[in-house]
Amino acid sequence: YCSDECQKNHKSQHKEACKMRAAELRDELLFRQPESNHHGDCPICCLPLSIDKEKSCMTSCCSKVVCEGCDHVNKIREIEGKLKFKCPFCRTPITSNDEADKQRTNRIKMNDPVAICQEGVDHFEKGDANKAFEYFTKASGLGDVEAHYLLSLLYHNGHGVEKDRGKERHHLEEAAIGGHPRARNNLGCDEE
Repeated sequence: YCSDECQKNHKSQHKEACKMRAAELRDELLFRQPESNHHGDCPICCLPLSIDKEKSCMTSCCSKVVCEGCDHVNKIREIEGKLKFKCPFCRTPITSNDEADKQRTNRIKMNDPVAICQEGVDHFEKGDANKAFEYFTKASGLGDVEAHYLLSLLYHNGHGVEKDRGKERHHLEEAAIGGHPRARNNLGCDEE
């Protein structure tokens, strides 16, 4: 834009121009086609993860989401080699549900946004929307796109929070910028 001196002398004009430019930059982020979906790539084969969550699995030991193909190949390798079942990514032995819960708790303590978001999902499924809100808020603060989307749903439906269209839209926009397809769809349907 202009020099600092010009901005000081014409502060009111520059303030409005800066607001407009900030809105333009936000729109560029919002409407840009994402490079991949919000799940990212499989950490083993580096192929994009499917939007369908049924075609991937999350491990409790390292909170990595691995594609179904890499998980399947790992299982075949373990069965043919008569090996113990291990995480396809970090090779930690697969444990009981109680041990998996302890591993996820450790991941949460280390501020792993995926584990934190998953803990929120578990609380929501148990009927504790207030606790789910806390976990989703923390995970979204750490940059988890799914948590932003789930927060938008809480604000939309009023689960654990008061309905708030402004906050719902903010979290939908953040999820859409991160490449979340349902958030992008919901924003498109919500255009006024």
